[in-house]
Amino acid sequence: MPLPTQDTRVTYPAGELMQRAVVLHVAGVGDDRLAVVTDVTSFHPVDAAWPDQPADSGTIAVRGVELPVVDAVVAATDGTTLHLGADIPVRKGTEGWAFVVAHLVDAPAAGDAAIAEGDDVVITADATARRALSLGHTACHAASLALNAALEGHWSKAARTDALGRPDFDGIAIASSRIEPRASVDRYRLNKSLRRAGFDVASLLDADLDALAQAVSATIAEWIAAGTPVRIDRPGEGLTDRRTWVAELPDGTAEIPCGGTHVGSLGELVEARVEFDLGDDDGTPVLEMRTRVTG
Repeated sequence: MPLPTQDTRVTYPAGELMQRAVVLHVAGVGDDRLAVVTDVTSFHPVDAAWPDQPADSGTIAVRGVELPVVDAVVAATDGTTLHLGADIPVRKGTEGWAFVVAHLVDAPAAGDAAIAEGDDVVITADATARRALSLGHTACHAASLALNAALEGHWSKAARTDALGRPDFDGIAIASSRIEPRASVDRYRLNKSLRRAGFDVASLLDADLDALAQAVSATIAEWIAAGTPVRIDRPGEGLTDRRTWVAELPDGTAEIPCGGTHVGSLGELVEARVEFDLGDDDGTPVLEMRTRVTG
């Protein structure tokens, strides 16, 4: 069976955990793993372009045998070669390329049943692990908006705005974001570019970070108490179809592009706690925000 010519259909944005699928392609990865590509999947993969949320954990069942999925990554093919993760040589949406989810499984030992092209399979993502990461990712977006609100007075001129119309400190200064089970860690570079954009870096360096954490946590607590509903909007089921996190906040409707998974309401976070630390990256101050939830 030839390599896929269309993007994998994905059902995880709608919250699906189990999906029946057909194996389209199987490729060796190193000496001991196989990359399994299916027509559709409920598995959230890690994306090397912005690897903030880890892949789901779970299984692929074939002929009654459950194979643990040791990783899942975004891959791409031009019809001749399957490129995994950071080895993808083109951007999403490049004409003539299909972007797919590659489920990595251990290669079978001699005599064991193998998974093959054309097999009917059942893909199942672990519900507990998915929920923990979804809570962390939803909290990450809420914290970013609450941080922008808390730092609104630190700008001396108009800047690019966030989903609620406030100066977008998070979007302008973000260096990295990592989603963890019921938590997230965001790192912001307080560099010359941020100063040129009009942000008063000195005032933040001198600020009471505990007070800032309390302000951000209090805003999130208000949104949790309001039971703010959350959904993912998307025009189609393709892996590269643009997906948007939408939260009906008391301050207004927030829409943020996002390819991850989320819970259905900020109320599910139950309680959020934000902490800040200041560090240094080769002479550039770095602000780290860690958000934890108890949902």
